[in-house]
Amino acid sequence: MTSRFERPSKPQRRVVVTGVGAVTPLGNSIEESWQNALAGKSGIAKITKFDTTGFDVTFAGEVKGFQADQYIEKKEQKKMDEFIHYSIAASKMAIDMAKLELTDEVKNQTGVIIGVGIGGLSNIEETSIKMKERGPGRISPFFIPSVITNLAAGQVTISLGLKGPNYSVTSACASGVHSIGDAVRYIRDGDTDVMLAGGAESTICGLAVGGFAAMRALSTRNEAPEKASRPWDKDRDGFVLGEGAAVLVLESLEHAEKRGAKILCEVTGYGVSSDAYHMTSPAPEGAGGYQAMAMALKDSGLQASEINYINAHGTSTPVGDGLESMAIKRLMGDAAKKVWVSSTKSMTGHALGAAGAIESAFCVMAIRDQKVPPTINLENPSEDCDLDYVPHKMREGKIDNVLNNSFGFGGTNASMIFSKYIKG
Repeated sequence: MTSRFERPSKPQRRVVVTGVGAVTPLGNSIEESWQNALAGKSGIAKITKFDTTGFDVTFAGEVKGFQADQYIEKKEQKKMDEFIHYSIAASKMAIDMAKLELTDEVKNQTGVIIGVGIGGLSNIEETSIKMKERGPGRISPFFIPSVITNLAAGQVTISLGLKGPNYSVTSACASGVHSIGDAVRYIRDGDTDVMLAGGAESTICGLAVGGFAAMRALSTRNEAPEKASRPWDKDRDGFVLGEGAAVLVLESLEHAEKRGAKILCEVTGYGVSSDAYHMTSPAPEGAGGYQAMAMALKDSGLQASEINYINAHGTSTPVGDGLESMAIKRLMGDAAKKVWVSSTKSMTGHALGAAGAIESAFCVMAIRDQKVPPTINLENPSEDCDLDYVPHKMREGKIDNVLNNSFGFGGTNASMIFSKYIKG
């Protein structure tokens, strides 16, 4: 007899990826972004979103030429900050790729979790100035719902009529991977059949650039923006602020097979940890990052030697890159020099809450196409960075299992493993 304090055990379901949507500094779709990443193009340039006169940093990875009209009615756009626009666009593109028909039954069993690190900071900045200059009566009634983080997921559910779980994870730069991981668990446990999960961010404004610069976290290579993000290079001097969104369609294997969906890959491992060390600096020897990776590896049932590619957190900071490399070497052991490691942040910049989702999207594409994007600008690796970082040019090879890392301020770490789908 089962005690009322015990939950009956049930087999965990397999979770697969059937669709990907993205808006990034490299393109306004996942295909455009992916092809530009493979080509080693930089999406980083001089800032156009605000006047950078007087700022120590004048460049970022901006989304370019995005047309919200393609995804959102004009009258609705003013109710949302740009990070919400990106979320809706990425979600709709992901559903289109997945060829997911949103019947009433599917809508009732589909949830949305979209991670956002900061939310509508540029809107907060602009509204604060307006209030000071013109008084509180000039504040838009849409101000609050346009800037709070959970409306990224909330507006997606409203626009698509999805009635499953609906919330945002806010865990700094790990938000995107945490969101995907939470969504995977809902499906594994049988609570939902389908989830849209990812991350979004749009905070390229004076407060963000000035704030991160005040922390000495940003690169100041103003004379050559496209060369500023240079993970593992001895001349790296900080990260580059980016923006965008990416969303995955996750389904239980049974649901995907029943509707005849094309399966891009399977999510096989997820791990999380806390540094419990410092609000911005990683723990010594990358201990927290190692713990998250080790947990993901254990969850997947794989051996370290079976990981073919790691899309690293790789932010281009003097301290972080070396510690992540140290953690990877500890995880991989004898296989460390054989695994391919790259940082697509060298091309997109660091999109904060969207970063882990964008990089997860690239991991899915790497498995689909059996290609690995490069780390650009890696001219002289520093002494503590001695792995194979796929410098300058993309590679083709056998890509069965991919590990993605996302680490955030506050010592929060998340790692995820995507694997080539094998039937049976």
